[in-house]
Amino acid sequence: MKHPLLLAATAAAFALSACGQSQPEQLDTRAADPLAAEVANRAPVELPPPVKASVTFRCKDNTLVYVDFFDGDTQANFRSKQGDMPVRLKAEEKGKPLTAEGGYSLTGSPKSITLTQPGKAAQTCNA
Repeated sequence: MKHPLLLAATAAAFALSACGQSQPEQLDTRAADPLAAEVANRAPVELPPPVKASVTFRCKDNTLVYVDFFDGDTQANFRSKQGDMPVRLKAEEKGKPLTAEGGYSLTGSPKSITLTQPGKAAQTCNA
């Protein structure tokens, strides 16, 4: 019976000893960020537009091409084979042909496009 009383007395003494004390000082052991000033002064980042549609087209020469259309209708990703690195096609403003270095050109919508690839004539492709 001595043990429960001893425990109760110890708990009460511990609770009373914490009265009136403020929170203990917290110690930060992390090193200062050497790039903090550079990050704070950096220009805001502009995120790319979301993908509006990813479409597989069958072209007039019976080949398949893969196009990802982005919101805003000023850029698209083109792949001639699934899994290839995409070619980014861009237009200065909505309604103009999407183009890329090397002779790529694309006009149209996710239903039908006219595509020009390097070394090939323009052809129509349908979804």
